[in-house]
Amino acid sequence: MPFTYEYPHPAVAADIAVFSLRGGALSLLLIERGAEPFLGMWALPGGFLSPQEDLEDCAKRELLEETGVAASILLHFGNFSAPGRDPRDRVISVAYLALMSSDRLRVRADSDAAKAAWFPIDELPTLAFDHTAIVEAAWTALRRRVRDIGILTNLLDSKFTLGSLQSAYETVMGEAVEKRNFRKMVAVSGAVVETDEFLHGAHRPARLYTSTASA
Repeated sequence: MPFTYEYPHPAVAADIAVFSLRGGALSLLLIERGAEPFLGMWALPGGFLSPQEDLEDCAKRELLEETGVAASILLHFGNFSAPGRDPRDRVISVAYLALMSSDRLRVRADSDAAKAAWFPIDELPTLAFDHTAIVEAAWTALRRRVRDIGILTNLLDSKFTLGSLQSAYETVMGEAVEKRNFRKMVAVSGAVVETDEFLHGAHRPARLYTSTASA
């Protein structure tokens, strides 16, 4: 049914910061805008909420439509509502982040996105709207959340070594951590469980682990 209001009301949108590890670097998924405003500029995937959906469904739909990426888990980290942040209208954006293993992603541009591509977090292009501020907030939220360890497993394959988990942690945090201290963090978190499998290579076989949530 149509909605009628006697007072002004803003449009609501969702924007999504998708992080992955690519070539050992923390990378962010961006789309090149195929329409005005900011035609040809890079931006976070996202779009407007329809009256028939909730915000998380909107975020998942827009991400899939614009990049071909299907996100099973999105984490809300902030709302952005500065007047003038979008030249088309008064727009409030609800922002989400997602972490995904690059091995599980096949990115393609669609909808109103001309391109979809990965950029190392420290080599981002100039972004449309206020998306630079959104990305900074997303990275801050991500670094805060990874201290709980569990979220990191989304960046890795379903089975991983503790060494690869530590490497992911150090990449996100931008700092090294002593091996013994990291393993204490993992043990306290209860986020991973060992399997009966090992990764074999040139060195001593390394035990494989998996997320407690998927065990």
